[in-house]
Amino acid sequence: MSMSSTRAKVLMGAATWGVYLFLYIPVLILVLFSFNQARTGGTWTGFTTKWYTALAGNGRIISATWNSIQIAAISTVIAVVLGTMLSLAIDRYSYRGRKTAQQIVYLPVIAPEIVTGVSLLAFFSLVIGALNDFLGRDAGNAIRMGKATIIIAHVAFGAAFVALTVRASLRNLDPAVEEAAQDLGATPWATFWKVTLPGIMPGVLGGALLALTLSLDNFVITFFVSGPGSTTLPIEVFGQLRRTISPEVNAVSTLIFAASSVLLIAALGIQAGVATRRSGQVTTVSSTPEEGVPDQ
Repeated sequence: MSMSSTRAKVLMGAATWGVYLFLYIPVLILVLFSFNQARTGGTWTGFTTKWYTALAGNGRIISATWNSIQIAAISTVIAVVLGTMLSLAIDRYSYRGRKTAQQIVYLPVIAPEIVTGVSLLAFFSLVIGALNDFLGRDAGNAIRMGKATIIIAHVAFGAAFVALTVRASLRNLDPAVEEAAQDLGATPWATFWKVTLPGIMPGVLGGALLALTLSLDNFVITFFVSGPGSTTLPIEVFGQLRRTISPEVNAVSTLIFAASSVLLIAALGIQAGVATRRSGQVTTVSSTPEEGVPDQ
């Protein structure tokens, strides 16, 4: 191995670790200070777990965290279903307006969140106002923005991210495999469940994790479309910035980070299992002698 090649590998390794440190040192500091005895400031005064105990009695943070989890879970499920359907429609079928739909998918991804938030606020204000007028509701019992509008907003951008992720998996899935399944008598529905979905499962899981993460930590769009009783954790943390941020925020953030890490490891395990099973199937097929051809 030449000296230049060794130097290049060392530089690449150093750059890789530098990026990892840049990304994860703030997270590690947050985890560390969730065990700090000091209530304020950035000085380490000793180890304690009292903030995790105090977290159980902090109703505002618990409520905001539970709202975030509920909204993220519901919006992710809907976004995965719609995003997968959208990616299949764009990638596997030809129809009028297909190219336009293909470009529209990118809009929620590239549009600034402030623009998306303001536009959704105007849309919901118009629709909810018309609905209240139609139902004859006054200001006392009027329909207002809340969890439902946040879920719809999160689905709007989450489905786009899922669709783009699933399309990447669809490009790696040979359409001939689906056609072969249908030639052998499988219905389109059976082909999807037995062939297409297992083949694109890594993309579906990746899109689901992406949509879940984006929903949990979204602030700008959520701020515009939230209402009474629908405060999420990012909005609650933002409200505390005007005062002193409670150490319980560090504790709940650490718990969410730990749960997200577990979900990520589980998803990677499922993806590895799918890849291993697919590799085993390919090996079995390639090692099986063709019918009528004797083994050598």
